[in-house]
Amino acid sequence: MTLSKAFLALALAFTEAQAATPAAAPPLDLRIQYYSKAITPEGVTREVRYEETMLRRPGHVWVARVVPPQAAVAAQATDHDHSVHKHFNPVLLPRHVQLAGDKTQLEYVDAKNKEVIAVPQGEYGNVDFDGSWTNAYYLFDPKLLQAMPLSQRRSTVPGARWRELVRNGSFRRVLWDEQRQIPLVIESGDQAATVFHRMEVQAQASIATALPWQQLKGYSQREYGDFLD
Repeated sequence: MTLSKAFLALALAFTEAQAATPAAAPPLDLRIQYYSKAITPEGVTREVRYEETMLRRPGHVWVARVVPPQAAVAAQATDHDHSVHKHFNPVLLPRHVQLAGDKTQLEYVDAKNKEVIAVPQGEYGNVDFDGSWTNAYYLFDPKLLQAMPLSQRRSTVPGARWRELVRNGSFRRVLWDEQRQIPLVIESGDQAATVFHRMEVQAQASIATALPWQQLKGYSQREYGDFLD
């Protein structure tokens, strides 16, 4: 190989390496909408909709459920029913995921009672957390994304591309924003149309400067086990 060809090969390899390297994941404030639909063998169609907000910062992810006014009224009645035995509801409490070194830490924040509830790794399954920092931060593992073929489906969002995988009668489609390093849409289900899930992510125009995990001075520290019977 001549010297000029060697330089050319090196330049091409460098360019390919740059293209394969994902962009740095920026801080984001997100609003996430979830929808699922399932048809049971009895012919019953069940649909579920809910929303969450998410703050993504280096080493931190904060997720909170968006609770409509009607649900707040129902929650007050539930609080009354559980007035004797304190109830821990991980769905309604903001979830704070941290990356400490190479370890993922999970806690929930109860602003009403000014408590921070730490959840040990062995209890992650009980609060529906998979323990993955990557999934918490990116909402979809970028490595799994790269293993999905590019889709023929056209994107109307600049810098975002669809990827799609169909296997054994099931499908998954992801619209990935390369600049923000976040999925804008994730759809999954079966080709028989008995199950369908959709997650839609909207990035806010501005990001918060007052971060909730920095506003916990004076909160007491609790353990998840304190709430178990």
